[in-house]
Amino acid sequence: MNLDLGYRITLNSPEEKSPFQRLYDIFQELVTHTSGDVEEAIDWLRELDKEYELTTEEYTIDDFIDDLLERGVVRQEFEDDPTDGNTPSEAAKKLKATAKLERELRKRALNQIFGKLKKGQKGNHNTKSSGVSEERTGSTRPYRYGDSVDQIDMNQSLKNAMLRSGIDNYTLDHDDLEVYESEHKSQMSTVLMIDISHSMILYGEDRITPAKKVAMALSEMITTRFPKDSLEIIVFGNDAWPISIAELPYLKVGPYHTNTVAGLDLALQLLKRKKNTNQQIFMITDGKPSCIRMKDGTYYKNSVGLDEMIVEECYQRARFLAKSKIPVTTFMIAQDTYLMHFIQEFTRLNGGKAFYTGLDDLGSMIFEDYTANRKRRL
Repeated sequence: MNLDLGYRITLNSPEEKSPFQRLYDIFQELVTHTSGDVEEAIDWLRELDKEYELTTEEYTIDDFIDDLLERGVVRQEFEDDPTDGNTPSEAAKKLKATAKLERELRKRALNQIFGKLKKGQKGNHNTKSSGVSEERTGSTRPYRYGDSVDQIDMNQSLKNAMLRSGIDNYTLDHDDLEVYESEHKSQMSTVLMIDISHSMILYGEDRITPAKKVAMALSEMITTRFPKDSLEIIVFGNDAWPISIAELPYLKVGPYHTNTVAGLDLALQLLKRKKNTNQQIFMITDGKPSCIRMKDGTYYKNSVGLDEMIVEECYQRARFLAKSKIPVTTFMIAQDTYLMHFIQEFTRLNGGKAFYTGLDDLGSMIFEDYTANRKRRL
């Protein structure tokens, strides 16, 4: 179904779903699009109900709201605290999202975007370089000079010796030794940068909602499947600032230019606080850098073409991050040729990667890059 908001809702088959669950699936999608505004989401749900007859006489929208309150995913909040001691009218009550709803939105985003996650990937990433710890794979191999003694599989080594020499002349030789095969495991520190400049909702296309969903899914994946990793999320417009995971459903685009430099500087500051050797920056953007902050605190802005001074500041950050061994992976939503050339040069200077992606495959591409082959056998 197409809505005037400029996005599309797909109604799933009602089979094997309760009346509540059917409405709840649509409600969660609406809450994401309305940046956490529960009241607006309910208003849209009522409009959809009129057109598509989502409810029945036995189960109405009001019944659905009662269930939302009972399940603790929304709460009623008075718009203004009464000061005269009188009981506020029902009209003064507003429905607000709870922490439970925020968690369920993250889980839903994870299922939508990263639904093909394989079981058993929890806790670690494989890496081509030495990580902070080792884990046994369950396989063994012959001992090699330099292997740690505590990696020796004594049971298999003694068995080899017995098969070779027999019980009567039992000896343990160097060639009998086997060690557990292991993999280096790494902890990853990631900063996800999200462009919230005004162009993220221009041209009749909602680009901020897919970016927001990716952030919710990535945060849910890391906290549940890779708990040793860390994720910082920052947004950048005229300036850049960090946001918490709980703020993601409420993220909105502002009347901002695009200060990519501020975002990269803040990302570097956050990563400097981390002890993990493996660090990376993901940047989701659809537009060109058009703003930098000057030393005197004023802003230099230029939305026409690619400003040479602003671009050079970006290139300087790319070089510095390369020296710091922090790759930047850019997910470029726009397809403008001159912007792609800018990202190509930025990526070359940084040694990172760039993807020129549409909105539909944004999440899967980020997941594939995050969980890319990082395995090294010892």
